[in-house]
Amino acid sequence: MAKAGRKVKKRKSTEAGKPESRAEALAARNEATGSEEETLELARELARDFRGDEVILLSGELGAGKTIFAKGIAAGLGMKNWSQVCSPSFTIMNIYEARYPIYHFDLYRLEKKADILDLGWEDYLDRGIVIVEWGERVPFGLKAIRINIRKGRGDRRVIEIRRAAS
Repeated sequence: MAKAGRKVKKRKSTEAGKPESRAEALAARNEATGSEEETLELARELARDFRGDEVILLSGELGAGKTIFAKGIAAGLGMKNWSQVCSPSFTIMNIYEARYPIYHFDLYRLEKKADILDLGWEDYLDRGIVIVEWGERVPFGLKAIRINIRKGRGDRRVIEIRRAAS
């Protein structure tokens, strides 16, 4: 079981010989967490080295922990009141101030491709961190960090993190 506060032990080197960022080192793995706090800490750790233009597509059933993961990203980006991050299910988008602006979308209520495309959310790409809950509904290829969260027993979660290029 993962422990809160764990650190990435060793960073891999890139082809050019320089160490990968923490986000790159974490961006191709499966992780098991045993509590909301551990899920939050995993997201916080992932976000600490973000460069300000990342797209995070969160997938998982209702109650899997997508919003907890979004809170952890906000915390990792230095948002002071990260506990106020909430799912924008009805507003579709929330904006938060941190080291970089955070544009937090929720596509749960949008099932049609045209409705998702009409949002204009892609206008926020490269303007800050874009977090999309129900990210599997994005109807086009996108360079993104894809996070799939699956519920286990109790508070246990299996979290698959992978970086995907379009």
